[in-house]
Amino acid sequence: MAKTIVGVGDPKAIKKFSAFLAVDVGRKSYFNKKFMGVGEEAQTPLQTLPHLEKDAGDQISYDLVMQLKMKPIQGDQNLRGNEEDLKFYTDGLYIDQLRGGVNTGGKMSRKRTIHDMRKIARVRQSEWWARLFDETLFMYLSGARGINADFIEGSDFTGYAGNAFVAPDALHILYGGQATSKNTVTAADKLSLITIDKAKSRAETMGGGTSGVPEIQPCEIDGEPHFVLVMHPWQEYDLRNDTSSGQWLDIQKAAAGAEGRSSPMFRGGLGMHNNVILHSHKGVVRFSDYGGGSNVSAGRALFLGRQAGVVAFGSPGTGLRFDWHEEMEDRGNQIVITTSSIFGVKKTAFTINGTSRDFGVIAVDTACKDPTT
Repeated sequence: MAKTIVGVGDPKAIKKFSAFLAVDVGRKSYFNKKFMGVGEEAQTPLQTLPHLEKDAGDQISYDLVMQLKMKPIQGDQNLRGNEEDLKFYTDGLYIDQLRGGVNTGGKMSRKRTIHDMRKIARVRQSEWWARLFDETLFMYLSGARGINADFIEGSDFTGYAGNAFVAPDALHILYGGQATSKNTVTAADKLSLITIDKAKSRAETMGGGTSGVPEIQPCEIDGEPHFVLVMHPWQEYDLRNDTSSGQWLDIQKAAAGAEGRSSPMFRGGLGMHNNVILHSHKGVVRFSDYGGGSNVSAGRALFLGRQAGVVAFGSPGTGLRFDWHEEMEDRGNQIVITTSSIFGVKKTAFTINGTSRDFGVIAVDTACKDPTT
């Protein structure tokens, strides 16, 4: 009986599995399925800028237009010559290619058809890409690599494509408990609802108007403003075990009754407090050198508004965000499947009057220790 075989390197397979890989990564990536939208008008913490998916180039620039601060002209006084100029501040990111691959082994060790190998390679590599993508976003939004031992990139990692990490400026970082700086954090300065309230208060009052500091914009869900806080599971433990009466129950009630709770930003969340949607993820960046003795374990929760970070992709020529390549090695004995993606990631920050200012994220640094040790 005749059987159709789609061989190694067949264009139909490459196109098909490139598309499958893109879909798989989108579904598995934590940030992609919850907090990412397309274009600068997206009401999400992360915004995908699609400009380079069809056009040539390796850099995207995007602008911040500051609010007007001119005083009004009264009565019949002359306005001509007293108009205010629009002030633009520009940020940008570069994209570059990253690649990964699997070797399916020799003919005697595979014991499966090539189609099985393609499926297994797609599943394993989609998991790898989603993990790499999420870890990259956590590091860039945090402005630091941290000490997370399970990250793909090592502790000396400083970024991709020449997009350097940007540390939080003084206005865009808060500390848990009574701490006011990295050196004053103690083991008792854990994440609490009070800390979340402080972050929300700062977000709502910092900047805007004539201050020259960008104002953090909330994400709108069904017309209602919300912020997002992503904490480490150890910070979640501290929050859950806060001894103040009824705190965790109040969080659950707030989420259950919220408008727009069907939004992806709510799904899988811990709850909501003061219109801040709470999430937990082990990818939150951790440190081990806080406190006066540089020996306090800490975590950097991320308080996110709109456009906290941007992501850009470049198509490899197929119109897709991922490319799939197959080839035979060892004189036809081994099948090697390589996947690649051209992208860049950056926390949104603008240099205003000589000072770098974050735009949509506040770092919330608190004590963060493994509760099982």
